[in-house]
Amino acid sequence: MTYASQKAALQPSLDDLGTPLAETVFCVVDLETTGSGPQASITEFGAVKVRGGEVLGEFRTLVNPGTHIPGFIAVLTGITNQMVADAPSLAQVLPSWLEFSRGSVLVAHNARFDIGFLKRACEQFGYPWPEHTIIDTVALARQALLPGEVPNVKLHTLAGHFHADTQPNHRALSDARATVDVLHGLLERVGNLGVLTVEDLKEFEHRVSRQRRAKRTWSADLPEAPGIYTFYAQRPGQERQVLYVGKANNIRRRVRTYFTSSETRPRMDEMVRIATGVDAVICATELEAEVRELRTIAAHNPRYNRRSRRQNKVAWIKLTRERFPRLSIVSAPTDERATYWGPFGSRGAAQAACEVIYDAYPLRQCTMRIGQKPSGAGCALSELGKCLAPCQGSDPDEYSALVTQVREALTSDPRPTVALIGQRIAALSAQERYEQAEILTTRLRSYLATTQRFHRLVGFSRCPQIVAARWVQPPAANPGWQIHVIRYGRLAAAATAQPGTDPRIIAAEAVTLAETVLPSHHGLPSASIEEAERIAAWLERPGVRLIDIDGEWSMPVHCAIDATDLPRLILKRPDQTDPAARTRPTEPQQTEPD
Repeated sequence: MTYASQKAALQPSLDDLGTPLAETVFCVVDLETTGSGPQASITEFGAVKVRGGEVLGEFRTLVNPGTHIPGFIAVLTGITNQMVADAPSLAQVLPSWLEFSRGSVLVAHNARFDIGFLKRACEQFGYPWPEHTIIDTVALARQALLPGEVPNVKLHTLAGHFHADTQPNHRALSDARATVDVLHGLLERVGNLGVLTVEDLKEFEHRVSRQRRAKRTWSADLPEAPGIYTFYAQRPGQERQVLYVGKANNIRRRVRTYFTSSETRPRMDEMVRIATGVDAVICATELEAEVRELRTIAAHNPRYNRRSRRQNKVAWIKLTRERFPRLSIVSAPTDERATYWGPFGSRGAAQAACEVIYDAYPLRQCTMRIGQKPSGAGCALSELGKCLAPCQGSDPDEYSALVTQVREALTSDPRPTVALIGQRIAALSAQERYEQAEILTTRLRSYLATTQRFHRLVGFSRCPQIVAARWVQPPAANPGWQIHVIRYGRLAAAATAQPGTDPRIIAAEAVTLAETVLPSHHGLPSASIEEAERIAAWLERPGVRLIDIDGEWSMPVHCAIDATDLPRLILKRPDQTDPAARTRPTEPQQTEPD
């Protein structure tokens, strides 16, 4: 189901709305002090509590700072030593102020100054800081007012700009009352920009461009459901260009973050600036959202998705079908009768994996075509015993047996390869050639990891159909039994059986509506490698239950060798491995389920 940003808004949840500004209790506070340093003390409290434009209460008191008030401070504020001589101490005033401000959003002009004194007072007298949400009218004014609209953001300037009823005069209550009027003026200004909640107001304080903030209204019409979202740019007379694709458990909530300071990636700021709209597609499950994201990225190659730059950069190792087969690195399987092994993230990684096979088996590495008659030419590898040299007329049957061993090393049993390489590692270690031994060990670990990855993917990809389900607890975005239909390694359908419904009925409907998927000609997934790996990861999650399976989901017995078991395995001689390992058939019935 597709939603566009121009469609009617759905009923938002309370969590998504946040705290409406009209219902928020603001406690606007101002302090007068003996100075600005860490040794300065508070001399006067002034606070006004307001909600929806209505004054709920005021708090005002002088405070005996317990120290001399400097002359220039007395001249500025009008508060003298004689005025505070009989005033209560900060220890007496602080509990009353904490009670007055309880449960409110604190507002101050240059909040860092006033809140810093209040936090230090709480720490001094052993009161826990209440962790109020704090709004700074200085930061708000810098973001809400246009450049040149006011010469500065001082309280006196802003009070005049918004025609405050009370003019600030460096006395706490007067300044707090003036700040209330400034706050109301700023709230009216930012309300026109879609700032309707306290959470919106906090985000507005940060340095986010007006163009970016103005687009936050796009998220209002998006669904609160799992799925994918697509930012696009469409100019008059031009086709729509997909800029960025993402997934989310709650599309509306996730898209909103792109218009706030919580999104700090520079390329996203540029993307939002260029975008002209956002679309959304609701998905039945999180896995479907992941898969749709991958497919959409592959289809459109969005310029702001980094994944789109590497998604198709996959390499495979192919055992060719020539008279004397060899290893070849290819970008995609094409020959349906060839043997493939991988995938690898780059050609370099595939080449390193080839070196493991070359270290264990004297397979030819040249690319020349070898005819019926020997060419008579040799190479350095044949002289070193690292190639059977079919170009020089070696026994074809011997080379064929070698190719069988290599094929089994790739597709059924890595133990002979581990043992062969292990002998070389042990020999190098005995000669104290530790760096070369480490290189071989690293290659061997990579070989085992690739073998496991290969069989992990092809194991379930050979099944015509797998229907599986997993229970998701109600606090999740889409609770219930999440059901997936997987055909030949590709997600064919997804559905969620809501709590109280029969999952078997939903699963049957999903199977009926599932996409038709044809098997690949290579025994590999009929989907992208990334999609197959996401599906495999989901199938392996705790709590996943198989509803139905057509075919055999399995992998060869000895392909799950733990890399930590290498020290024991590499000490085996090749003739100590299971003799059947070299000839074990790879048909599914000869494997054990994973």
